[in-house]
Amino acid sequence: MRLEGRRESTNVDDRRRSGGAGKAAGMGIGGLIVVALITLVMGGNPLDVLQQAGGLTYTSADGGTYEPTAEEEELAKFASQILAGTEDVWTSEFKKLGRTYQPPKLVLFHGSVQSGCGGASASSGPFYCSADQCVYLDLSFFSTMRKQFGTAGDFAYAYVIAHEVGHHVQYLLGTLTQAHQQMARVSKAESNQISVRLELQADFYAGVWAHNDNKMYGSLENGDVEEGLAIASKIGDDYLQKQAQGYTVPESFNHGTSAQRQRWLKKGIQTGDIRQGDTFSPSYSNL
Repeated sequence: MRLEGRRESTNVDDRRRSGGAGKAAGMGIGGLIVVALITLVMGGNPLDVLQQAGGLTYTSADGGTYEPTAEEEELAKFASQILAGTEDVWTSEFKKLGRTYQPPKLVLFHGSVQSGCGGASASSGPFYCSADQCVYLDLSFFSTMRKQFGTAGDFAYAYVIAHEVGHHVQYLLGTLTQAHQQMARVSKAESNQISVRLELQADFYAGVWAHNDNKMYGSLENGDVEEGLAIASKIGDDYLQKQAQGYTVPESFNHGTSAQRQRWLKKGIQTGDIRQGDTFSPSYSNL
């Protein structure tokens, strides 16, 4: 991506030096990570595990502070620039809708963090919390992407951030709250299908951001779109379950298949039109 000279967002809360790898009251952090990963493989939300562990709080393992590497500082700058790009794009897109965009805050942390949605660790992966309207990111996740999926690159990383900001867009539009209310009233299988619709729309919104950011700043380079589609193919529920257990459990899918995630991300990139991102009206089989 071309980001030279681009501004950095001021909506960043850098908490990396305030804690470090920690431990949780009641259950060791290692145990929590194992349980959370099993939950992810089986189609659940690992953050739910951490929240249900009892309002977890984290303390530094050695009482010291964490010092980011130079590489991580570059990633922090990159994340701030991408966040700024989402602010510019969504401010413009909301204006077209006759609305005012209120940007989320990006919280950078290392090891563990306390969010408005409860305690979480790096193993939870990036997430959006509507309770405090913040996107949470441990930058080591990008190293995990590179090692686990063999996929790296600035647009792949940007897609991750833009997807979480997409959930914030859903929150501002009322979609997220409405979907969560409905999920609480239906069966687990039906709730998972609603979750898939939310996640695919967030993928679409990430694509809408990419389209319009490129329109504003000429940010996309050759290979960027392919890079994004490649990572989308490796974070589909079917791909992850096959890698983890050799078979899939479709009724447990809560993010969408690889093909679905690629399809909606690509549609957003191609159209750049928020009005074409309705993932709730089509039948589930046609997503």
